[in-house]
Amino acid sequence: MKKFFQEIKADIKFKSAGPGQKLTESVGEKAPKEKPSQQALRQPRQGPTDEAQMAAAAALARLEQKQPRARGPTSQDSIRNQVRKELQAEATVSGSPAAPGTNPVPEPREEGSTHLAVPGVYFTCPLTGAILRKDQRDARIREAILSHFSTDPVAASIMKIHTFNKDRERVKLGVDTIARYLDNIHLHPEEEKYRKIKLQNKVFQERINCLEGTHEFFEAIGFQKVLLPVPDQESPEEFYVLGEAALAQPQSLERHKEQLLHAEPVRAALARQRRVFRASPLASQFELPADFFNLTAEEIKREQRLRAEAVERLSVLRTKAMREREEQREMRKYTYTLLRVRLPDGCLLQGTFYARERVAALYAFVREALQSDWLPFELLASGGQKLSEDENLAFNECGLVPSALLTFSWDAAVLEDIRAAGAQPDSSTLKPELLSAIEKL
Repeated sequence: MKKFFQEIKADIKFKSAGPGQKLTESVGEKAPKEKPSQQALRQPRQGPTDEAQMAAAAALARLEQKQPRARGPTSQDSIRNQVRKELQAEATVSGSPAAPGTNPVPEPREEGSTHLAVPGVYFTCPLTGAILRKDQRDARIREAILSHFSTDPVAASIMKIHTFNKDRERVKLGVDTIARYLDNIHLHPEEEKYRKIKLQNKVFQERINCLEGTHEFFEAIGFQKVLLPVPDQESPEEFYVLGEAALAQPQSLERHKEQLLHAEPVRAALARQRRVFRASPLASQFELPADFFNLTAEEIKREQRLRAEAVERLSVLRTKAMREREEQREMRKYTYTLLRVRLPDGCLLQGTFYARERVAALYAFVREALQSDWLPFELLASGGQKLSEDENLAFNECGLVPSALLTFSWDAAVLEDIRAAGAQPDSSTLKPELLSAIEKL
């Protein structure tokens, strides 16, 4: 029985080993005979289940989301511009404000929209008395000087020489040369050679012809342009020749010479823009316009020079005195300052000053507004610092730039004398016409 079961097992193993092979056949000649029948016996595949179909649909959706789309603007600026255009288009169509959560670009705010302590920096023309803005003062002064030629050509030409030419050294050299010409005529009236000035002369060309207004001055005091022959030269040349009428009045030439030598450039005076305010907790708050901070070309050059010096000082050890000087120099970059003085009755007196003006100018400004302008008083800066009228200090050296609030007080000896007489200091210190124009800060 045991042998029977062993034969059955061997027969099963033999059948499961596959088809046989003859010893005379090679391996490559073997051809599968059962393969077609095996393929025919395979069962057909079943369709995907519902769960598999749902999973496939989700995978397809994910693939579609990962597909590259048309690229929009890549830079941040272009994106912002595109968003701004779309918001503006929506606002235009719907007439509604921007959607919540968006940050609309603020429009530039005009200077007049803020409550400024002063509208700007203004000047007074010394010839016409007109109030000028900072950006129009040079043009208006030029117009005033040119219009003055119709009434006083000598004075107008002198003003033109000293005002229109910015190089002060060149002006001084040219003025001194003209004065020498006039001195020769005054000292030697009988000498004809001193009455003639050759325009092509090297000295005249280098010192006088380059200055604006010199030709007008010569013509205004009596010189005339004349073509005269020149020895050893075929063509004549142009000369200034003094007329007989001017030669007959040598004292007038001397007067014109003194006017030319002692004249100063015509500059617009800074308008104080005096204002008086009621007592207010906003006294120490200053909203200044851009005029107080804009720099001219000369000021920008000075700033560049100071910065170059500051770079050199970084490598050098500095003492306390050196640091204090540097702080004062930093304060010099301001051109104007707005000062307020708190009076005993609480009123505020305000004025505009140059940052390099002396403290005495503030004392004079305050004294002009007082009823009792003869009584001595004191001005105190923040921290109780007393500003003496006699000290030759500028506002920027005292740290009173670009704005500051000071306190007015009567002199201690004056207060003592008033109280000893059984009286009290007058609470209203300003002149009545100023009190009538008092404003709210």
